[in-house]
Amino acid sequence: MSYVAPVKDMLFVMNELANLAEVNALPGCEDATPETVEAVLEEKAKFTSEVIAPLNWEGDKAPSYWHDGQVTTTKGFKEAFRMFAEAGWQGVQHPQEFGGQGLPKLVATPCLEMLNAANISFALCPLLSDGAIEALLTAGSDEQKAIYLENLISGKWTGTMNLTEPQAGSDLALVRSRAVPQGDGTYKVFGTKIFITYGEHDMAENIIHLVLARTPDAPEGVKGISLFIVPKFLVNADGSLGARNDAHCVSIEHKLGIKASPTAVLQFGDHGGATGYLVGEENRGLEYMFIMMNAARFGVGMQGIGLAERAYQKAVQYARDRVQSRDLAGSAGPVAIIHHPDVRRMLMSMRAQIEASRALAYVAASYSDMAHHHADAEVRKQKQAVYEYLVPIVKGWSTELSQDVTCTGVQVHGGMGFIEETGAAQHYRDAKILTIYEGTTAIQANDLVGRKTARDGGAVALAILAQVRATEEALAQSGDAQLQAIQHQLAQGSAALEDVVKYVVANVKSDIKGVFSGSVLYLKLAGIVLGGWQMARAALVAHDKLQSGDADKAFLEAKIVTARFFADHILSAAQGMRSAIVDGSAGVMGLPEEMF
Repeated sequence: MSYVAPVKDMLFVMNELANLAEVNALPGCEDATPETVEAVLEEKAKFTSEVIAPLNWEGDKAPSYWHDGQVTTTKGFKEAFRMFAEAGWQGVQHPQEFGGQGLPKLVATPCLEMLNAANISFALCPLLSDGAIEALLTAGSDEQKAIYLENLISGKWTGTMNLTEPQAGSDLALVRSRAVPQGDGTYKVFGTKIFITYGEHDMAENIIHLVLARTPDAPEGVKGISLFIVPKFLVNADGSLGARNDAHCVSIEHKLGIKASPTAVLQFGDHGGATGYLVGEENRGLEYMFIMMNAARFGVGMQGIGLAERAYQKAVQYARDRVQSRDLAGSAGPVAIIHHPDVRRMLMSMRAQIEASRALAYVAASYSDMAHHHADAEVRKQKQAVYEYLVPIVKGWSTELSQDVTCTGVQVHGGMGFIEETGAAQHYRDAKILTIYEGTTAIQANDLVGRKTARDGGAVALAILAQVRATEEALAQSGDAQLQAIQHQLAQGSAALEDVVKYVVANVKSDIKGVFSGSVLYLKLAGIVLGGWQMARAALVAHDKLQSGDADKAFLEAKIVTARFFADHILSAAQGMRSAIVDGSAGVMGLPEEMF
C-alpha cells in the first residue's frame, strides 16, 4: 500500500487549531489563503503519493552506495529530486526574492510531514538544505546570499551541516577542524566530519557544506568555533561551477535504517586545504549553526509524525485484511482482526498519538510565523518564546512516540511484522535514528530544562498552562459527558506539569543532577499534556460544529472519540510521570558507578 496524505485532518488542524486565518492576515503571509493552502496540500499529497512513496521500500532494499569517492543514490531518487525541485517544493517557505514561494511555516509544515511520511530517506536531503538556507538568510553576507541562496532554493544545489567529528559528537567544544586564513578573504579548511547526511550524492550539481572549524587564534571551547561555506565545487564570479574543492567523501555508513540516505564521512584538506568562506563573524559559528539546528530539529519532529502516520496506515490496512479468530461477541466464523479489542486499542493508540503530535507541531509552526511576521514587536517576542519552548518538545516527544507507534505497527502485523517483506519493520528501523540525530532526546530535554524553563523561572511554561486552563474551563462548561471526561484528565495533567515546572525552577541550582535525571520524563510529560490540550481543543471544535449541524458528522465524532482515548490512555499517565520526576531522582543516582 502506498501513502495517502491525511489532507482532511491536516486542514482541520491548520484551520481550527493553528489559526491559519490569523497567519494569513499577517504582513507577508497574504498569499496563504484557504484556497491556496488547500491547493498546495492537495498537489503535494499527489506528488508524494505517486512519485516519492513508491521509492521508499526500494531505497531500503537497494540503498545508496559509495565507490571511489562517489555516491550513487537509489535508482529513481535522482529523477524524483529533479521533479521535486522543478515543482518548487524546496522553496515553499523561503523568500520570493531568492526564488522561493514565501509561504508561512504553517503551510510548509504539512508539506514536510507528507514528504517524510512518503520517504524519510529521500526527505532528508531537502531538510538539510532548508537548514543551510536558514543559516545563510540569517548570517550570510549579501554576496553569499546572491551566490548560494537561489541555487539552494531552486534545488539546483543542496546543503549540508557539518558539526560532528570522531571525537566530538554532541560536545562541540571538542571540535578540532581548522580554518587557516589565506589573506584574500578565503580560508583553508582541514579536518574530518562524520555523520554528514547527503554529504555526497548524485542528485544535484553542487553541494554546499556548512562547516564548523576553528581559526588559528580562536579561544578554546564553544566560544572559538566559526562557520564556513565549503562548496563541493568552487563557484566562479559569473555563477558557473569552477574547480573541484578539496572536500571528499571517503566512505558512507552502513545503518540500521534510513538506508537510502547516504551518511558520509567527509575529509577536508587532504590535498592542500579545502577553500572555505567565513559566514558572519569569527567565533560565532555555534550561534549560526544553531539556526540550522533549530530548523532541523523541528523538521526531525515532523519526520517522527510523518513516519508514524505511514506506519499507522499500513497497520490499519493489515488489520482490515487479516482474518483471524472469531469475534468475542460471537460470529459465524473468523473475522478481520480489527474487530478484536486489543487490536483496536493498538490502532487507537497509534492514531491518537499521531493526531496529538501533529496538532502540537502545527500550532508551534503558527507561533513561529507570528514571531516572524506580526506587526507588534512585543507580540513577536512572546510568540518566539513559546515557539522556542515547543521546539525541543516537538523534536523529542514526536520522535520518541514514533518509535512507539512504529513498534506497535509491527505488533499489529504479528509474526508478519517481523518479516521484512511486509514493510512494517522498515518503519520501525527508520524511526530509531530520529531520537538520536540533531540532538538526542536527552539533549532536547536538557534544552527544555536549562534554556527554556530554568532561565526564565518557568514564565513561558506557566503562561502556556494558563491557556490550557482556559480550555479546561470550556470543557467543564460544555455539559457534554465526553468533553467533561477529557477535562478531568487534562486538569490532572496540567497540574502535574505545573508541579514539575515549579520543581525544576526551585531545585535546578541546589540539586542539578536530581533535576536533570528527570529531564526526559519532563519533556515527555510536556508533550502529552500539551498534545492532550490540542486534542481537547479539537474535541471542543468538533462538538460545536456538531451542535450547529455540520454535515461532516463521522469525521467530527471521530475527533471527539480520539481525544477521549488520548485523555484516558495517554494523558492519564501524567501523575505517575510527575511522581517519577519530583520524587524519583534518588533511584537514578543512588547506585555507585562500580555497581553497574
